[in-house]
Amino acid sequence: MKKIVFTKTALITGRDALDYLRNIEYKKAVIVTGGQSMVRTGVIDRVKAIMHREACEVVLYSGISKNPTTRQVEEGVAFFHKEKPDVVLALGGGSAIDAAKVMLLFYEHPEITWDTVFSMSLEDKNLKTKLIAIPSTSGTASEVTQVSVITLEEQQFKLAIKTEHIRPDIAILDPNLPVTLPAHIVAETGMDALTHALEAYINKNGNDFTDALAKEAIEGIMEWLPISYKEGTVQSREKIHNFQCMAGMAFSNAGLGMVHGVSHAFGGKYNLAHGLVNAIILPYSMNYNKKDAEVAAKYTKLSRILEKDIIEGVKQMNRELDIPACIADIGITEEEFKRDFHEILQNSMKGATVVNPIKVSPEDMEKFINCVYFGIKVTF
Repeated sequence: MKKIVFTKTALITGRDALDYLRNIEYKKAVIVTGGQSMVRTGVIDRVKAIMHREACEVVLYSGISKNPTTRQVEEGVAFFHKEKPDVVLALGGGSAIDAAKVMLLFYEHPEITWDTVFSMSLEDKNLKTKLIAIPSTSGTASEVTQVSVITLEEQQFKLAIKTEHIRPDIAILDPNLPVTLPAHIVAETGMDALTHALEAYINKNGNDFTDALAKEAIEGIMEWLPISYKEGTVQSREKIHNFQCMAGMAFSNAGLGMVHGVSHAFGGKYNLAHGLVNAIILPYSMNYNKKDAEVAAKYTKLSRILEKDIIEGVKQMNRELDIPACIADIGITEEEFKRDFHEILQNSMKGATVVNPIKVSPEDMEKFINCVYFGIKVTF
């Protein structure tokens, strides 16, 4: 028996989906966002205008970085205690949504600490505050998942917090938001979504429902991401916005794999953009995982549908999106890599690597990490 959850209360899609906010009842709402992009593009002002009610208040909490940290969560929790919202709007990239999820969890359950949150049961930690997620980027699908990834600053490592209680109540996918994204963000977040879809599709915990969502997301992203990157049309941005959400629905029910395990190790250590690191690692992982007969059969099916080899197709798309071929090409020096190798190796064995379709030995992981850093072909 398996319980499948694709979204909590509602998923609102289509152009001008933001207008759905007119239906939200509240007394005080806090908008959690990242830097200044949502202010600069006028999205914050539009949200405030839509949310305007007599005797109601909307306040802004900004400054969440691309990799939300424990310190940022703690500062946000203090802000929540001061403002006491009954609605939280997580608006922006996946980092803002991830941060808002954990801020709410710690706000409503002060007994939770960083020492316990990753090991204790969170099944009874329900939330009273309504959480509405409005992504401005098209990659993480945090708006429909029960997962939040936080960077532990002292350890320089990312870990995921998982509980159904942090899945947003309402997700709003308005394609007018990602229309303004710079091309390199389109590429990185889009490849994050493709990684989600491909890892969910081959995960042994998947099923007919997650396979269908993942497969459609893979096809859609492979077709529309290059167009979204090069042309930035509203149609292409809307397609990717929807497909990344479908990928999120798939992986939140099926699981991920070694790409995310290794990506969190590198990203947490060097504060790298998550989607970029995923994009680099993805084809290496596909070459590794095709040793499994079931995985190979699924790759063959995808290749038949796409009319080209799926692994070569991913490599080709990386080139089209100007994604570097290896970690060394994004500014991490060989000296840094060798200095931190043991730590990266240890952390790469954690997280989603545990549910990779092939059990990864420390010996294989050591080879794999060298491959993705130096750009060496995976041979095992």
